[in-house]
Amino acid sequence: MSRTLSYREAIREAMLEEMRRDPAVVVFCEDGRFWTMPTHGFIDEFGPDRVPVMPISEEGFTGAAIGAAMTGVRTVVDYTIANLMYVAWDQIVNHAAKNRYLFGGQASVPIVFRAAMKYANATAAQHSDRPYPQLMNVPGLKIVVPSTPADALGLLKSAIRDDDPVVYLEPLRLWGVKGEVPDGDYLVPIGSAAVAREGRDATVVAIGDAVPAALQAATGLAGQGIDIEVIDPRTLVPLDKATILTSVAKTGRLIIADPAHKTCGAAAEIAAIVAEEGFSSLRAPIVRVVAPDVHPPFSMALEKLMYPTPERIGRAVLAVAGKELVSQ
Repeated sequence: MSRTLSYREAIREAMLEEMRRDPAVVVFCEDGRFWTMPTHGFIDEFGPDRVPVMPISEEGFTGAAIGAAMTGVRTVVDYTIANLMYVAWDQIVNHAAKNRYLFGGQASVPIVFRAAMKYANATAAQHSDRPYPQLMNVPGLKIVVPSTPADALGLLKSAIRDDDPVVYLEPLRLWGVKGEVPDGDYLVPIGSAAVAREGRDATVVAIGDAVPAALQAATGLAGQGIDIEVIDPRTLVPLDKATILTSVAKTGRLIIADPAHKTCGAAAEIAAIVAEEGFSSLRAPIVRVVAPDVHPPFSMALEKLMYPTPERIGRAVLAVAGKELVSQ
């Protein structure tokens, strides 16, 4: 059995299920009283001890949440918008990520850093970042970017139960997307990619909201006789290299669609892995469909030109397949 939930509803449901299941789960939030937030209404059910509404001091309440996690509490820190994590960078990078190592394995930090990436929404440069490329460079953190309501729920539940810090990032553009979510205690394992669509002619590894764009591109290309496989990593750290390499071995071509910036991004890391470990499978150069290395403009019309679209992905597939783009 399954139910239909939006991406945002799935996030909310995951936290509710885990808080009802385990009294050690505590949610630190800034905007828990606002109806648009997935944590709306939590205080009414669980009280302020388990849903402490924090002052706007990200470094302060992140440090408190890390300390609580090290005493046995399973904390979920809701930053609302991903850019606000930067204020707590020292706590995330120097404490949460390192403390298990610094304590010689005697301490764990079961904490989830949850934030929405609010790009392509006319929120300008200070509220439009995709911070996962920077965090991928920090040992000790696990990083997930779900693309469907089912994965949003299943990965968040797994993240809350994990004994290590997990950065859980949501493309805000997916909040309203609806999909089927299995009933029961549904979990998605961290570190396992999904084959969102099987194909034979080219592999598209798509991250976050680039996944639906890649699937739309695949539908259009199918009419031209081009069959593409779409891989959704779901987890960026640890990355399921085996699924990506297996797909490239089958198709011989790789396109990576990532809404983050080009330089030192997740797409660059995936390209490097395939170049190092799967080069003999490639029949064409690797192509990245990513955002340029510029700050997002305030203009929504200009900003939308930055990110992977079905058209951009389709052109990239046709380029590596040696075919000309046919107008849709």
